[in-house]
Amino acid sequence: QVQLVESGGGLAQTGGSLRLSCTASGRSFENYAVAWFRQAPGKDKKYIAAITWSADMTDYIDAVKGRFTISVDSAKNTVFLQMNSLKPEDTAVYYCAAGTIGSGGGYEYLYWGQGTQVTVSS
Repeated sequence: QVQLVESGGGLAQTGGSLRLSCTASGRSFENYAVAWFRQAPGKDKKYIAAITWSADMTDYIDAVKGRFTISVDSAKNTVFLQMNSLKPEDTAVYYCAAGTIGSGGGYEYLYWGQGTQVTVSS
């Protein structure tokens, strides 16, 4: 059974930092990518960053570029999201997801974690 478990969320002040972890189990994730999404209150879930399991590709949306860093420790089956210079608008539930390239050429995220709350106070 494939499981993704997020941890590391919590409360931070504006300008502070948090590091989220996503630990995967249940299968080999070779050829997979792991992405982070977030869902703010009353809004849709949005993609923010991704990394391939081999770490040869990373991707970020403009809103987090330069502040967030995604990385993978394949020996620990864990993907990290280091979040620096946090802003109140980063407040959301953060989810990790794992997927492979679909027929359309983009990644299709098949497995999801339960989410972890990040709250940034002003």
